[in-house]
Amino acid sequence: MQVNIEQYLSQALEMARRGEGRTRPNPAVGAVIVKDGVVIGRGYHPQAGQPHAEIFALREAGDRARGADMYVTLEPCSHHGRTGPCTDAIIKAGLARVFVGTPDPNPQVAGAGIRKLRAAGIDVRCGILENECRRIIAPFAKHILEKLPFVILKSAMTLDGKTATTSGHSQWVSNAASRLEVHRLRDRVDGIMVGIGTVLRDDPQLTTRLPEGGRDPERIVVDSHLRIPVDAAILHLDSTAATLIATTASAEPDKIDAVRGTGAQVLILPEKGGRVDLHALMTVLGERGLQSILLEGGAELNGALWRAGLVDRVMMFVAPKIVGGEGRGVFNGPGAATMTEAAILRDVRVRRFGEDTMIEGEVEKCSPA
Repeated sequence: MQVNIEQYLSQALEMARRGEGRTRPNPAVGAVIVKDGVVIGRGYHPQAGQPHAEIFALREAGDRARGADMYVTLEPCSHHGRTGPCTDAIIKAGLARVFVGTPDPNPQVAGAGIRKLRAAGIDVRCGILENECRRIIAPFAKHILEKLPFVILKSAMTLDGKTATTSGHSQWVSNAASRLEVHRLRDRVDGIMVGIGTVLRDDPQLTTRLPEGGRDPERIVVDSHLRIPVDAAILHLDSTAATLIATTASAEPDKIDAVRGTGAQVLILPEKGGRVDLHALMTVLGERGLQSILLEGGAELNGALWRAGLVDRVMMFVAPKIVGGEGRGVFNGPGAATMTEAAILRDVRVRRFGEDTMIEGEVEKCSPA
């Protein structure tokens, strides 16, 4: 029986992934309904304001749902929001059992959905594939609890830890399969962040380019002294996603007006050490409703965010190449003095993209600021 439970929860997770990056301020959730070993209903939450995963699955199952089992990645909601409580619909449908991946971290729910279902006589079992289910809602969980976005640091490096050669050449460290995966990731996050050094060096667009299309995340450039050229590619894109330039009061008023004239939004933020206060920036982005940020910065911004303790997940694409010599690394600035101070990654996953290896994990402990 345990094998089947995990099998059906895995199917619910696959459904949930269809909504990743499109559901804010809600989490991505998937559900399947099973009766006599046959899946009779599937659903996922496509976007805020639309029905939740459970409702779509119940609609597909129809009257067959009575006496069936539901497998859902997240605890069903029991409160009234833009849609009605899923618990009420589950009870009305007459489901016999509900298998829940993980409790809802939202204080408005926090076990109330599970208690309500049990009070109605439904057998509820919780904690199946919990790590996987928590992983998919990690951006939602951080935002709902801390009002800050979940930051994913992505970098590509050689076997000897270089992101560029001594001359600064970096195209391309990783292969085409790895780069395609990065565009899939861009499609699933709310924002993508770089520093001004990356803009001056590479003039990137920071858009999502997939064969099947995709959505652009909001683009954030950390530019403490507003050095961005007014003709930079990122300021002149045919995209509905916003471009945000984070700077400080040291920026020239005329330059601020010129950058705003391109349609970009200029955020004037407090300074810390002569640069944008990154905690203040993350607070503002959280207030804008951004749940997830993909950090594609250079070593300077990576190091600053790392030391500030603002990185939540790391994704390193390692190419089977060796640069040798000095080259450029993933981080600038001071790091851990001893291995006991080094950051530890948990829930580590390894995937292959052609000859490249991608290592991914959640940050358990950041280096001291």
